[in-house]
Amino acid sequence: MSVLTKNIYFCSSLIKVIFKKVMINRVLIRLKIVQIIYAYYQNGGKNLDTAEKELFFSLSKAYDLYNYLLLLMVELTKYAEKRIDAAKNKLVPTKEELAPCMKFVDNQFIAQLEINKQLSEFVVNQKKSWDNETEFIKDLFEKISESDIYKEYMATKETSYEDDRELWRKLYKSFIFNNETLDQVLEDQSLYWNDDKEIVDTFVLKTIKRFELKNGANQPLLPEFKDEEDQEFARRLFRRSILNADYYRHLISENTRNWDLDRIAFMDVIILQIALAEILSFPNIPVSVSLNEYVDIAKLYSTAKSGGFINGTLDGIVNQLKKEGKLTKN
Repeated sequence: MSVLTKNIYFCSSLIKVIFKKVMINRVLIRLKIVQIIYAYYQNGGKNLDTAEKELFFSLSKAYDLYNYLLLLMVELTKYAEKRIDAAKNKLVPTKEELAPCMKFVDNQFIAQLEINKQLSEFVVNQKKSWDNETEFIKDLFEKISESDIYKEYMATKETSYEDDRELWRKLYKSFIFNNETLDQVLEDQSLYWNDDKEIVDTFVLKTIKRFELKNGANQPLLPEFKDEEDQEFARRLFRRSILNADYYRHLISENTRNWDLDRIAFMDVIILQIALAEILSFPNIPVSVSLNEYVDIAKLYSTAKSGGFINGTLDGIVNQLKKEGKLTKN
């Protein structure tokens, strides 16, 4: 684990994202760049190439988490089946144990997810499983099996693929989303994952809704990147933010004359710096989009007043650049 990431401290507020049919979208890219550049400066700003590698490694870890959380639903179902088998093999099993309701373990959505080609490739390539988290799986399943969601599902004789899929959307939202115990399990495996969990949860929930029985094992999961353009967006925004830092900080200083730049929250300076890099480097992105994105990031990652400060400062700089003819947008 790089020392860059160890120095990152961010709140775990719920991140609302615009969902696109891609795992790593520009919302997540912006967030990661803020994290990595903050850490880069905290470590003395010594090696740009190393920090860039850290950025893309961090993004890849978010994609690993997406797959790992999909796999969790399969693991919970396997555990339920093991419990049924163990009860049948007891010395004196009850009538109910000999003829259990198999509706949960025969869930059609999970059966499709288990054979999904992309998820299977993830298991083989990353060698990831939940085998070492048996106690957590046990406790989570017991909570699920005691819930009204589970009991109502099991009490219904009729079954359909849509009902099976909807069960897991509800269970995920109720028991996996915002699960502090799971957060700790994930943090023990990767320091990246605790910051990523809430945004990745939204991708998993959307993926569940998109599953269709007719697609079988070929149901597409979200790709890591939409295309090379998004990868280039990440690389260019990251490098421009750092390489042109002096110019961006000059603009910030000129538009915060009543403030000593050294007294402005360091995170605010970083966010402004990255926002300016985007506004000046990507003519196809509307200024309003960039403003909104970085104001939201400031509200999450900086002080209570940062959102308004970021908005006002960027608005002033944009107006100045337009008057000087230094800002053009397609």
